Amino acid sequence: MVSCKDKNRSESIKTKPITFEQDGNLWLIDAVSKDTIQQLAIEISDDDYEVQTGLMYRESMEANQGMLFVFPEPSMHSFYMKNTLIPLDIIFIDENRQIVNIQKNAKPLDETSLPSEKPIQFVLEINAGLSEKWQLKPGDKVAWTSEF
Repeated sequence: MVSCKDKNRSESIKTKPITFEQDGNLWLIDAVSKDTIQQLAIEISDDDYEVQTGLMYRESMEANQGMLFVFPEPSMHSFYMKNTLIPLDIIFIDENRQIVNIQKNAKPLDETSLPSEKPIQFVLEINAGLSEKWQLKPGDKVAWTSEF
């Protein structure tokens, strides 16, 4: 067997961590008072590759950040945590930008299906525990801009 590799030289492949890229800002709005509950910087996933990879392989995300998934039209969706290293709250949002349901504390690397309860058009992923801390609930509204 012939090889060009120098056996005495050790090489390691260095990978760059995947970093947050802000695409816009998002506001979580209380359904009753209409007050802003929280403002987030968001990364938007709106093509097939971005939707499929989402937050996979990311080692962290700040509390004031989230990823917004945008689908072309309302339908039933399920998410899972394959190759996702950080625990998340997964917030399902309908075409009227109203929260439908929240899958809280999704476990890293778990491939269990986490479904929406109704047809949705958007999904917001935030760090696990924040939806409870901010007292988010079905019926609350979501608004965002994508100017970046």
